[in-house]
Amino acid sequence: MVAVRYQTAFKLYPYEKVADQDAPTPKRHPVVIVGGGPIGMGLALDLGKKGVPCVVLDDHDGVGMGSRAICFAKRTLEICDRLGCADPMVDKGVVWNIGRVYRDEREVYNFNLLPEDGHKRPAFINLQQPYFEQFIVEEIRRQQAAGAPIEIRGQNCVTALEQKADHVVLDVDTPDGPYQLEADYLVACDGASSPTRAMMGLDFEGRVFEDNFLIADIKMKADFPTERRFWFDPPFNRGETALLHKQPDDVWRLDFQLGWDIDRAAELKPERISERVSAMIGADIEFELVWTSIYTFRCCTMEEYRHGRVFFAGDAAHQVSPFGARGANGGMQDIDNLGWKLAAVINDGAGDALLDSYHDERKYGAMENIKNSSRTADFLTPRNPAHTLFRDAVLDLVEHQDFARPLVNSGRLSEPCTFDVSTLNSEDALPNGPARNRPGSACSDAPLTDGYLLDQLGDRFTLLAINTDVPHDLTAPNAQIDVVEISMNDDPTGALAERYLGENTSAVYLIRPDQHVAARWVKFDADAVKNSVQRALGGIRA
Repeated sequence: MVAVRYQTAFKLYPYEKVADQDAPTPKRHPVVIVGGGPIGMGLALDLGKKGVPCVVLDDHDGVGMGSRAICFAKRTLEICDRLGCADPMVDKGVVWNIGRVYRDEREVYNFNLLPEDGHKRPAFINLQQPYFEQFIVEEIRRQQAAGAPIEIRGQNCVTALEQKADHVVLDVDTPDGPYQLEADYLVACDGASSPTRAMMGLDFEGRVFEDNFLIADIKMKADFPTERRFWFDPPFNRGETALLHKQPDDVWRLDFQLGWDIDRAAELKPERISERVSAMIGADIEFELVWTSIYTFRCCTMEEYRHGRVFFAGDAAHQVSPFGARGANGGMQDIDNLGWKLAAVINDGAGDALLDSYHDERKYGAMENIKNSSRTADFLTPRNPAHTLFRDAVLDLVEHQDFARPLVNSGRLSEPCTFDVSTLNSEDALPNGPARNRPGSACSDAPLTDGYLLDQLGDRFTLLAINTDVPHDLTAPNAQIDVVEISMNDDPTGALAERYLGENTSAVYLIRPDQHVAARWVKFDADAVKNSVQRALGGIRA
C-alpha cells in the first residue's frame, strides 16, 4: 500500500491502473521521472513537447498543501513561457519588483530588481507552489490531448531500483500491488529527502544552519504594499528577522526567525502563532491562519548529478536556504538544461557526452547558488561574535552610506546562471560584445516592434541574425536549426542593439534550445556555425 505522507491541495492525477502492471515482462520507457512536483512535471512537459516519451511516477495524486516556494523569478517565467504555461502563472500571481529592508521600525534602504524596461516578464511573481504546479499539469493535459507522449501515474511509489548497462529497472508499489518497469534514463526529482538518492546509497556534502524559521500563511484584508519587506531586529521579533510577502487570494506569507533552541510544539500552537502575527501586522487587523510550518535548512549538494543512467535534479540534487528564492528557481533551470540534452540524445542521435555536461553546468550553477545562499544565512544567523559585529556595523552604515548597501544580505535573489566555464561554449568572436549575452549566458529579453525577442527563439537551436543576412537552409548533424533575422527597424527602443550588439553594427548568435548563448560572431560563417553546433552538442571543440 502506498503511504500518504502529506495532504494534497489539488488532486490532479488520481490513481488509475495501467497495462504495465499486468505485463508479463517489464515495459521499457525512454525516460521515467520520479517525483511530480514542479521540477518533475516541468521536465515531463518539456520532453513531451519535444516528442520524447516519458512517464512521471508520483507517490501521491496531486500537489501538497502550503505556499512553500512562492517567489518565482523572471528566468523561471521565461522557461515557462517556452513550455507554454507562464501566462496563467503571471495572471494569477502577485507581481513585484521592489524590496524594502528595515532595521527596527526604520527603512534603511530599498531596491528595484528590474530597474530597466523592455522585458516581457517581471523580476518576480509571488504564487503559491500548488498553483504553480497546477498550471504546469494543466498544460501537460493540453499537450497530451494534442498527442504529446506524456504519462502521469499517481500513487505509484518507487521502492527499489537496479542499474543495468543500458537501462534502469524500477520496482513500483501501487494501491493494486507492485509491478516493475524499465527506463532508458531515470530522472530523480523526488525532493530534498529523495528516496531515489537513498536507494543508491548517495548523500549530500554541505552544512546545516542552526536556526529555525516559522512560516505562517494568513488570509487577511490589508492595505499593505505589494513589495518584499524584510526586518532586522523588529520590535515584534527582537533579536531576530522577519519577512512579509503578498500572495494571491488575499493570502500573505510571514516568516519569523526563531533561533536554534526552541520548543517546536509550543511554537506551532495556533495561539502562539496568532500572537506573533498580531504583533507584526497590528492587533486591530483580523486574519485567518491558512498554513503553518517550522523549517531548518542546509546548503548542500550531491557530488555528482549523473550516475550512469540516473540523473538528479532540483532539491534531490542540491539544497539552499529559502532566502533568495534559489530553490525552485534553481530546479527549473536544472530541467531546462537537462530536457533538451535528453531529447538530442534520444531523438536526434547526439553523443552520450552531451549528457555529462548536465552535471558540469548545473553543478556549477548549484555551487553559485550555495555560495550566495550561505552568505545570506551567515548574515542572518551569525556564527560567531565577529560575524555579528560585521553585520551590526553594516546595518549601522547602510541607512546613510550607499557603499554599504551591497553588504546587506537579506537574500541575494535568484538570477540565471552564466556557464562561463562550459565546454559547450565556443570562443567569443564578437569584439566588445555586451557581457550580459556572452557565450554561456541565458539570453536577455528585448522588446521588438511586434512582441519580445525570447518569444521568437523557440526551443530548438536558433541562429539569431541581427542586422545581417544568413541562409535559411542550415543543416547540422544531430540538430535542427531555426533562423531568426531581426533588423534595426525591429528595435524600436534600441534595447536589442544595447543588449546584443554593443559597439558592433551586426551580430550572429547561436542560441541553444534552452535559450543560452552557445556562440556569437559579427557575421555569418558557415564553418564556424557548424563547428559551434557540434561543440554545443558535446562533440569536437570549435
